Amino acid sequence: MTFRHRHLLGIAPLAPPEIVALLDLAQDYADAMRGGRKHWDALHGLTQINMFFENSTRTQASFEIAGKRLGADVMNMAMQASSVSKGETLIDTALTLNAMRPDLLVVRHPASGAVDLLAQKVDCAVLNAGDGRHEHPTQALLDALTIRRKKGRLHRLTVAICGDIAHSRVARSNLHLLGKMENRLRLVGPPTLIPAGAAEWGVEVCHDMESGLRDADVVMMLRLQRERMDGAFVPSEREYYHRYGLDAAKLSGAKADAIVMHPGPMNRGVEIDGTLADDINRSVIQEQVEMGVAVRMAAMDLLTRHLRAG
Repeated sequence: MTFRHRHLLGIAPLAPPEIVALLDLAQDYADAMRGGRKHWDALHGLTQINMFFENSTRTQASFEIAGKRLGADVMNMAMQASSVSKGETLIDTALTLNAMRPDLLVVRHPASGAVDLLAQKVDCAVLNAGDGRHEHPTQALLDALTIRRKKGRLHRLTVAICGDIAHSRVARSNLHLLGKMENRLRLVGPPTLIPAGAAEWGVEVCHDMESGLRDADVVMMLRLQRERMDGAFVPSEREYYHRYGLDAAKLSGAKADAIVMHPGPMNRGVEIDGTLADDINRSVIQEQVEMGVAVRMAAMDLLTRHLRAG
C-alpha cells in the first residue's frame, strides 16, 4: 500500500485503514523474525539518524535494530553531548542535520510539539519517538499489534488504562488509536492523575481499580512519571501500590483471559506486582518489546516507499 503521510508524528492524523495496513505489515515482519529472518533491504542506501534528547533504552535500541534489519545506515546522536548543550537551538540543529541529507530522523524530546516543529524544517521523514506529554505513536501501534495478536481482533474490547494518565504520552496515543478502532475505554487512577475534562473524551473515568477493571479484556498499566510531576500527586509509593498497583487480587475482577500490559520501564511493587509482570499466562510485556521492532520496521518501510519508487 501507499502511505499518504510524510511523517509519523502522532496517531491522531491516521485513518483506521492506515493503522490496519501498518499493523498488517508489522505482523509480516514479526512472523518472519520469529521464523529466524534478520535482514531485509527495504532501507538499503538510506540514512537514519536517531536523536534522543531524553534518555531511552527500549525505544532507541528498538529503532536502531529496526533500521539495521532493514539495511539502513544508522547513526545515534548523543544529544546530551551535542551542540544543543552548548546553546544551539532545536531549529539550528535541524537545519544542520538537514544539510547532511538524511532520509529518516527519529526524535525523542521532552517538550510537547518539539518533534512537529523539527519536522517542518527538514526535507526527510520524521518519526516521533515521544514528545513531552503529547504523543508516542509507535508505542500505541506496538500495543495495538500485541493486543490484536493475543485477542484476535482490535475492536469492541474493553481496555482499562491505569495509573498516571495525566503525564503519559503513551496514554494519549493509545486513546487515539483504540478509540478509532471502536473499543470501550476506561481511565483508572486517582483524581490527581486523571486530566481535567477526561470524562468528555468519550471514555469512562474510574477512581478505583475494582470498578475500573471489571470485565476488562486488556489491562494497561502506566509508569508513575515523577520526572514530569511538579508537586505531590500521590501520598506515597506504598499507598499508591495499595490502591492502584496491579496484583492478582485486583486483576481477578477483569475477564479470566485478560492480558496485562506495561510500556516500561516498570516500577515493580509500585505500578505492578513483580510476580504478575512475569506471569507468562497473563503478562504480554515482553511481547510488547518484541513487537516494537516489527512496528518500527513497518513505519520506516512505509514512510520511505516513495523514495524507492522514485
